[in-house]
Amino acid sequence: MTAAWWVLPVAYALDRLLSDPRWLPHPVVGMGKAISRVEAAIRRLFKPRAYRAAGMMLPLIVAGGSFALTWAALRLLAQVSPWLAAIAEAALIWTTIAAKGLHIAGMEVCGHLRRGDLPAARRSLGMIVGRDTERLEAPEVVRGAVETVAENIVDAVVSPLFFALLGGAPLAMAYRAVNTLDSMVGYKNDKYLHLGWASARLDDIANYIPARLTALLLAAAAWCLRLDARGAWRAVRRDASSHPSPNSGYPEAAVAGALGIRLGGENWYHGVKSFRSYMGEKTRELDSEDIPKTARLMFLVSDAFVLLATGLSIWIAGGLLWI
Repeated sequence: MTAAWWVLPVAYALDRLLSDPRWLPHPVVGMGKAISRVEAAIRRLFKPRAYRAAGMMLPLIVAGGSFALTWAALRLLAQVSPWLAAIAEAALIWTTIAAKGLHIAGMEVCGHLRRGDLPAARRSLGMIVGRDTERLEAPEVVRGAVETVAENIVDAVVSPLFFALLGGAPLAMAYRAVNTLDSMVGYKNDKYLHLGWASARLDDIANYIPARLTALLLAAAAWCLRLDARGAWRAVRRDASSHPSPNSGYPEAAVAGALGIRLGGENWYHGVKSFRSYMGEKTRELDSEDIPKTARLMFLVSDAFVLLATGLSIWIAGGLLWI
């Protein structure tokens, strides 16, 4: 089931206009509860030595269930009215996108920094990153915000739209379930090393193509915004593969190269120091205005992908009419 050509731009427009209204129930909340319950059941029914095999049940049940439920709901609505099903599909895809939410979160950090309120900026950053933020100086707060917005161009915008293009709302919802699984259980620690490996690997596979498409679009967006497009592409080729994630390095390196800044370096997680490979070259110090610049890159990439996806949908629909 692929979406009608107009569904993706409508879903994206809803996100740009409304973001995620707090009064509207969000499917990710339900996914999170389902993940917790399935995890609890696995831990209750299986011994630790079986966690690696049992870990494959998490994405199978949660992501597979998200796909099946969405598909079934849309099929039922289509029996009532195809237009009602299409509108519901646009609404469901909307819930998988978070472009405006990323912008709001990043600009909240930037606003505090502009006012010189570093403690508030640290607190706002702490709401969107996993690292310790209590002692970060202003440049490191900026780095955290830029890295988060850059990385989530893939997870929160391009990937869900990519899968919506391929398989409509059912596949977009399945992707969101995979991404939620990774954020909840995809850790290489004692608790989740075996139970969460399948979820983490599936998330890596799902984001593989979208991450590389995003890097290409970021280089093009940098050219459009008169930033350093060559620097973006050079940083991607040189630095992206050195990131611990097989995908996150692509948008982060592209943004770093486009802005002429260096991302990566030393982070602290629950009091434990961790070093992440550098992305880009340090041509200047990080500044709070790098956050809105990253947001502009994110919006331009998102707009471009929606336009490309819509054009492809129209072309495919036109071709099918001739078959």
